[in-house]
Amino acid sequence: MKRKSPVSKVVYYVVMIVLSFFMVLPLFWMITTSLKDTGALTAIPIEWIPKKVTFDSFRKLFEIFPFGKAFLNSVIVSVSITIVNVFSACMAAYVFAKIPFKGRELLFGIFLVTMMIPGSVTLIPNYLILRSFHLLNSYLGLILPSFFNIFGIFMLRQSMRQIPDDFIDAAVIDGASQWRIFFNVIIPLSRPMIATLFVITFMGAWNDYLWPLIVLTDKSKMTLPVALSMLNGQYSTEYNLLMAGALISIVPIIIVYAFAQRYFEEGLTAGGLKG
Repeated sequence: MKRKSPVSKVVYYVVMIVLSFFMVLPLFWMITTSLKDTGALTAIPIEWIPKKVTFDSFRKLFEIFPFGKAFLNSVIVSVSITIVNVFSACMAAYVFAKIPFKGRELLFGIFLVTMMIPGSVTLIPNYLILRSFHLLNSYLGLILPSFFNIFGIFMLRQSMRQIPDDFIDAAVIDGASQWRIFFNVIIPLSRPMIATLFVITFMGAWNDYLWPLIVLTDKSKMTLPVALSMLNGQYSTEYNLLMAGALISIVPIIIVYAFAQRYFEEGLTAGGLKG
């Protein structure tokens, strides 16, 4: 294997440092802006580091707006969607990967075709279905369309197909049922990919703006992205409030990723190597 020259290493690290700087810069600006008072927002030149650090924007955020309620709503909706979505994807992937039946590949191919349909096309049909069942303006109406995730089923199926059938055959010989095989054999061996899907699904549900905006009409049930959009004024915007809200909104994603980081990285590596 050819070793890299010292010059190429230096160039590589310089490029990575520059790219990292530009990636971290927006986050740094968001943090410093949330710690500024209203006067410092329009200061010329720009105060990258505020001369006077204040947490008034965080306090004001919870005083003028039911931000805490919106945060709790997002937690309830995102966790519910993630758990239901991942569990249903695991069951469907197990069937398509390990349980042979007539027409299995054809049915899975039909499932894959639905991935080509843009989400915007199904917005109106989903809305009309929920309205006919009187599920508008409810948490259940937000969660129901996310019960099945074709991408998640596809990703987990590819992972489960790598599990040797000998493990399942041994469990069958020991008298294990399909449910026991699923929970005691398949799920433990698929943890990296399940963790990857968990993080991706949670991020998508947490950041979803359009569907909650369409379904929910009660302000007490609005989710965090919708609440953040209401901080944008018609004529002016208090960016310290907006950045404070955005900063709080990324905390759950960081926590989820921190807990699932090891499995998440293993899942991405496995997906990249095995396809």
